Amino acid sequence: MPEQSLKEKTAKGLLWGGVSNGVQQLLNLIFGIFLARLLTPADYGMVGMLTIFTAIAGTLQESGFTVALANKKNISHQDYNAVFWFSTLMGLSLYTILFFSAPLIANYYRQPDLVPLARLTFLGFLISSTATAHNAYLFRNLMVKQKAISQLPALLLSGTIGIIMALNGMSYWGIAIQSLIYIAIINLSFWYFSPWRPTFQFNFSPLKEMFGFSSQMLLTNIFLQINNNIFSAIIGRLFTPKEVGLYTQANKWNIMGSSFIGGMISSVAQPVLSQLSESQNRQQSAFRKMLRFTAYLSFPAMFGLALIAPEFIYLTIQDKWMPCVPILQILCIWGAFLPITTLCSNLIISKGKSNIYMWNTIGISIMQIIAIVLIHQWGIHMMIAIYSSLNIIWLFIWLYLINKEIGLTVLNAIKDITPFVSTAALSILLSYLITLPIKIPIFVLLTKIVTTAILYLGTMQIIGLQIQKEIFNYLVKHKITEQ
Repeated sequence: MPEQSLKEKTAKGLLWGGVSNGVQQLLNLIFGIFLARLLTPADYGMVGMLTIFTAIAGTLQESGFTVALANKKNISHQDYNAVFWFSTLMGLSLYTILFFSAPLIANYYRQPDLVPLARLTFLGFLISSTATAHNAYLFRNLMVKQKAISQLPALLLSGTIGIIMALNGMSYWGIAIQSLIYIAIINLSFWYFSPWRPTFQFNFSPLKEMFGFSSQMLLTNIFLQINNNIFSAIIGRLFTPKEVGLYTQANKWNIMGSSFIGGMISSVAQPVLSQLSESQNRQQSAFRKMLRFTAYLSFPAMFGLALIAPEFIYLTIQDKWMPCVPILQILCIWGAFLPITTLCSNLIISKGKSNIYMWNTIGISIMQIIAIVLIHQWGIHMMIAIYSSLNIIWLFIWLYLINKEIGLTVLNAIKDITPFVSTAALSILLSYLITLPIKIPIFVLLTKIVTTAILYLGTMQIIGLQIQKEIFNYLVKHKITEQ
């Protein structure tokens, strides 16, 4: 693929990824505020307890084949068809197992009401299993625009129904139904936008070629889901549904913020870096530009969310959720680094080194589990602080692996990131000090946002960082300038 064409596809992918994630997070924000006002922490806690089971089951039915298909040099209908039938049958099998396991799950959490809720919630990964191949087709072909368009009706309809159910006293059932409707609509959209269609040919032999790569991705993603959801499982066992709900609510806002940047990058990073894998210099250049772009957005956004957390929670979802503020602030510090970790993992995958990705993810997951088990008696806040710190420290391991793959030294990677970390932190500190005399929450919130934006963007302009100029040039002229 010509370099200019790839660059243009990357820019358009980032733009549509940004639009998609921006619209998605805006709608999630609006519907999330309404639902949080209507529901209690315990309602969110009931659904949160099931997240780890749903996430792992979804990972098993997908089995790493989405990325395996994206990395396959030559692909055919038989490849997609084998993945479709494997994923669908796996989803059906897993749902059957978890349907009959629901009483055991409820017994673990000492919550009998989880039995029917689990059986309903688990339908989500069964529905998703029927569109794994279609999602892989859109992902492989950088059809980011189509995936972005799929988000809008799914979010609007599912959010509206969730609010209606909450208004009618359906409590956690509204959250579960909302999730199912979202999954159903977005997977129907994937079917609509993907020109590929399955056939009744049950030939699973193409999976053998992809199995070495996909099996490592599968094991990696299982540990990744354990790492991401272990808190809900442990808190649900040791504490109350209310405390699970407080963590779930805080983590929701953290993920909403970090996934806006991470999702935008992930929509293009792995396919683009994979296409550049035969040229280390071009791949390193593309990676460094993506790294600076990610840091440029991530640090002010997530540090800023930590700054405005007290006023944001108070004004949007009211006093009953204020105990989740310190949890959110701790998570936001880790959330600022999360998109960079995601970008690093995308590069490792693009090099075909799924084994490295696997062992690195397993390593951090095991460290997290050991840490949580050892310190859980010190309380939720300490658990989350250690959890976040370990994830940030582990970024150096990712950067070391990047150095091995494309020759980018850890020091140069840190130099690429440092201006954005330091400028964002300084802007946040000054904004906090400036707003101390203000007592009215809405004025504090608005002043923090405006002051931070002015300080950050102004400093970037003064020191003349190239990435901000390129972003502005693209938005104005619809092209990325040569560095």
